[in-house]
Amino acid sequence: MLCILVLVLAGGCGRQATEGQAATRPPDTYFGEAQAVGNGTVKTYVRPDPSGQPAEVGLVMTASSMDGLPAEDTVPPTMLMLGFPPEAKATVFDHVMMNWNSHGHKPAEVFGKPHFDFHFYLSDAASVMTIDPGSADFATRSAHLPEARYMPRDYKPEPGLPGANTVPAMGLHWVDSSARIVPGEYQFTQIFINGSWDGRYTFMEPMFTRDWLLTHPTLQANIKEPTAYQRDGYYPTTYSVRFDEAAQEYWISLGGLRMRHAS
Repeated sequence: MLCILVLVLAGGCGRQATEGQAATRPPDTYFGEAQAVGNGTVKTYVRPDPSGQPAEVGLVMTASSMDGLPAEDTVPPTMLMLGFPPEAKATVFDHVMMNWNSHGHKPAEVFGKPHFDFHFYLSDAASVMTIDPGSADFATRSAHLPEARYMPRDYKPEPGLPGANTVPAMGLHWVDSSARIVPGEYQFTQIFINGSWDGRYTFMEPMFTRDWLLTHPTLQANIKEPTAYQRDGYYPTTYSVRFDEAAQEYWISLGGLRMRHAS
């Protein structure tokens, strides 16, 4: 995965948008602070259920964000850190790290297409920034994997030594071992990855190619879950992508949030 060194941080602002009217109005949606991407913007959101508990979190990207993207990655590469609004505090998510990879990233034979990475982090941004291969305990902490019950079913770390595969300021990436991802055969358009660091399940990561997003796709899928949890909070059970033609926006959602308790 891509090594990221430059940080741009934006916190949530708790702005509220109402949809519809009276008894038929769906729950309110709260947005984080927007940041520029290409010629457009991206921002986080949380949508509560009628009881006020979080039901869905995600990102909203304007269609114009697909244009004006850098043709070459900067050195060092740039990322956006997007904070959630306060209404998301009951979820397990702290922030989203967004990356645009103009030429993809390693392994290039699998993920070498121009694409976006969205890391939905369960850990805070400061902790993520301490993942540094120059630190004396980096190899030890990289190799400290979570117990199998705490990672989603079928997910395994990338082949090789964890110390070599752990990405600075990001973590160790885990891929669904039940999926057939064979270099030269696998056609990457979208994928859902998970991650860890120092014995903790730390992120969920949808990835999409720009070309796939330009088709204005509709995707709805279940998320594979762990059998146990390291902390209390609302966790997603579904994953979706849709394009709102009227608003000209992409909605990337982790939904079906359910309360889980540490065990």
